[in-house]
Amino acid sequence: MSEPAVQIVARGPRDACEAAAAVIDSDPLLEGATYSILEEDEDRGVWRIDAFPNDGDEADGVEGALRSFDVLTVTREKLADADWLAMSLSGLPPVREGRFFVYGAHDEGRRPLNKVALKIDAGAAFGTGHHGTTAGCLYAYDRLLKSRRFERVLDVGAGTGVLAIAAAKTGSRIAVGTDIDAPSVRISNENAALNGTHARFVHASGLNNREVARHGPYDLVFANILAPPLVALSRNIHDALKPRGVAILSGLLRTQERRVKAAYLSKGFRVKSRIHRDAWCTLVLQRAG
Repeated sequence: MSEPAVQIVARGPRDACEAAAAVIDSDPLLEGATYSILEEDEDRGVWRIDAFPNDGDEADGVEGALRSFDVLTVTREKLADADWLAMSLSGLPPVREGRFFVYGAHDEGRRPLNKVALKIDAGAAFGTGHHGTTAGCLYAYDRLLKSRRFERVLDVGAGTGVLAIAAAKTGSRIAVGTDIDAPSVRISNENAALNGTHARFVHASGLNNREVARHGPYDLVFANILAPPLVALSRNIHDALKPRGVAILSGLLRTQERRVKAAYLSKGFRVKSRIHRDAWCTLVLQRAG
């Protein structure tokens, strides 16, 4: 019998929430933990972490990390036996980032004619555009498109596939995505078909998959994952890019920016720009020519 799904919520000051998130990220036993961090009440200075553990051990580890900060108020609740994630996200408003309009089925009639529409329904995969990391990637990509086009694009840790689908809908001839989570790969391929694009997604860990390698080197690599794997993949992402190719990296907290940036600078990248959304950072880097 499967364990009941739980949600763990922590509330408190921003510095404590960011420090707690850093503890979760640094624990190898919690590498797959899914959580979000956002500002809940600007007037009162209250920030919030929502974590959705995969099993009991992970739940205990996340809760322990959060409770180690006395200033955080931590609760753990069982979730009802339902498609709670889709239910909680089904009423989310559309996301507007530059030329992109990300929406769910409930906003079908609100698509503006002058935007690149990306239909991404809420579900079990990460990436509806509402999180600061996904929004930051779309914003960064929109800015790059004002002066350059990217024929070959790779999306590492694709989730719903929204970033590779955005590339396919803005002229990229090749748009490939990977994810270590098989259900996410299925969902992203369904989303690619739903949006009428040629984007293709494969189940892979790292960048050594045959489908990934045969389409390289790439003009652009998205990697919206977590700080530790971003650091670990710095050499692989460098090698997957053409000279002067661009990497858009996210999934890292502002407190992790220096560590991730150092890993890529040491491989010959230079920083083109950085974007901060809530507690999150998106880095735009260019490989040396």
